[in-house]
Amino acid sequence: MDSRLQPLFTPWKIGNCEIKNRIVLTSMGGTDLFGWMEKNHFDKDGADFILDVAKNNAGLVLPGCQPVYNPMFGQWLHKNKKMFNDLAKWMPEFHKTGAKLFVQLTAGFGRSFTISSMMEMLYTTPVINKLSKPFMNLDKITASASASPNRWSDKVPSREMTKAEIQQFIDAFAKSSKLLKDAGVDGVEIHAVHEGYLLDQFALKYVNKRTDEYGGSLENRYRFAAEIVKAIKKACGDDFPVSLRYSVISKTKGFRQGAIPGEDYVEVGRDMAESEEAVKFLQDAGYDCLNCDNGTYDAWYWAHPPIYMPENCNLADVEHIRKFVDIPVICAGRMDPVVAANSINEGKIDGAGFARQFLADVEWITKLMDDKAEDIRPCILCHNGCFNMCHYKGVPNDQELSDSLHLARCAVNAETMQKGKHHIVKTNSPKTVHIVGGGIGGMEAARVLKLRGHTPVIHEKSGVLGGTFIPASAESYKGKLRDLLAWYRLQMEKLGIEVKLNDEIKDISQFGSAPVIIATGSTPRLLRKVPGYEKMIEACDFLNGAPAGDTIAVIGGGLTGCEIAYEIALTGKKPIIVEMKDDLVSQKGVCLANSSYLREWFALNKVPVYLETTLKEVKDGSIVCTGKDGKDTEIECDSVISCAGYIPAPLTAEKSKNVYLVGDCLAIGNLRSVIWRAYEAAMKI
Repeated sequence: MDSRLQPLFTPWKIGNCEIKNRIVLTSMGGTDLFGWMEKNHFDKDGADFILDVAKNNAGLVLPGCQPVYNPMFGQWLHKNKKMFNDLAKWMPEFHKTGAKLFVQLTAGFGRSFTISSMMEMLYTTPVINKLSKPFMNLDKITASASASPNRWSDKVPSREMTKAEIQQFIDAFAKSSKLLKDAGVDGVEIHAVHEGYLLDQFALKYVNKRTDEYGGSLENRYRFAAEIVKAIKKACGDDFPVSLRYSVISKTKGFRQGAIPGEDYVEVGRDMAESEEAVKFLQDAGYDCLNCDNGTYDAWYWAHPPIYMPENCNLADVEHIRKFVDIPVICAGRMDPVVAANSINEGKIDGAGFARQFLADVEWITKLMDDKAEDIRPCILCHNGCFNMCHYKGVPNDQELSDSLHLARCAVNAETMQKGKHHIVKTNSPKTVHIVGGGIGGMEAARVLKLRGHTPVIHEKSGVLGGTFIPASAESYKGKLRDLLAWYRLQMEKLGIEVKLNDEIKDISQFGSAPVIIATGSTPRLLRKVPGYEKMIEACDFLNGAPAGDTIAVIGGGLTGCEIAYEIALTGKKPIIVEMKDDLVSQKGVCLANSSYLREWFALNKVPVYLETTLKEVKDGSIVCTGKDGKDTEIECDSVISCAGYIPAPLTAEKSKNVYLVGDCLAIGNLRSVIWRAYEAAMKI
């Protein structure tokens, strides 16, 4: 093991609970032990994932946050005794790993509750609203410290919680914690004075306008959280550890307005000065640990950093707040293990929190310990599989129901949290399988086929594996994507997969009756009806190094266009974005944490954005666009990049039981669809 990592593998304590190392799995929705947004029950899938994490050398493991009042069906967690008994039977198996388990309990979401179009309909239609309350009482679920707008929807505002409701939640935390203690759980974590969830909404001045004992002064605004830990200690004893999920700084300018890293802004939530006082108050109330990052749902990219956010983005603030308490402090948020180890070694933090990397590769700690870092499948911070709640102008959470009910899956690992559907089954009939195309889809198919016992052969027309993922990972900030490409190439080598480069296949009949997987990707959609379209640079050509001037018009404000515009700006050039829709990144599958960062970064840096605007003509030195008012505008620019989308380009449309299409040559999607489809195709052979 790299000696620099050694501080991560030293023991520490939360209260009287000794933990074998400093690596913490922080909670992710979907990895719950008692189910997520469904009838409460002991969840075998969640338990299997948690056990896998523990077996692979995590020190402290926190399953997904468990509502003490479940939004679906209105269940109080403590009333289902059977699942606590089931948990008690499972705990000895968990403890054999040497890890410790804290269950994260949440008061809920308040104004941050993710509203969909269906929920808007439930709320705004009186008859349906009344009928739906037994299984989804949105009035109760979204209640907050004070009347306030929902993060996702203008149609489902939050009302003020009553004091009786507050007390009901405090009692529920105590009762649930006692049942967890009796089941053998090592501690609990309270969720959360963090990320703008319900308890944080009480703490934040821009949300909490109450005039009773739960509003106004710092002591009043943090009273709800303080009374919860006091109730738990009374029920469970002072020796039962209670951690608190905590955001050091809100990084928030207002409702639905975050603060970009480095931005000069006025904080409307918790600033550092208040945080210095708040952590002392919370420690004195009885909390034994602070599990920290930054942000709110209004500044979601701090708590769920996309790839545009800097590594270790929360570390400096967490190191600072550590000086004001005597209890241990954990830091999370794009943490680099070496940087985390150094901070622990210097006594600046006590534990290092990691989350999504466990979804990409549950064995990553073990691989670090075994000096096999190159074998770690990296998280690329895309949120496509784990947390893809997306939002754009006029539309609340636009998400498939299957994604909403099944969080914590992974774009780069088809098996994560869905082993019932995706798991390797050895073949009883080994075959040679020809794969046409050596991009990510082709390599994933080859990897799975080889693990099953087949003999895959990749035919790649270029001189290198990677396909369109090479330009897709080319921007300066996409190091994690380049790491994934390197991982796939290494797997091809380690598995001994035959790769034929510079081998263009034009006719699959040469393979006879052998199975064939077509992974030939897509071709760019060209705007041929636009006069001067031939002057444009196609997006992949630009990313592959085609020269461009200083002022560059990007035609298309979806994710690809916005990421290219972001890269152009980072290099010191001047992007201009032209988009037909009424918002940027107006597409399913892109998490609000990702899209809101890009929108707010462009606004902060005054990048010209033309929405509801259509390209009419490309000239030498300018473009002509038509706005929604029908008027033409000529925009000066040196170059024009086309990001108008892609069209599937299968080598053959032949229908055959031995021919399988995967990735974008089947249907345009994202990396998740490419990898999952390739996995599924390889399992059919």
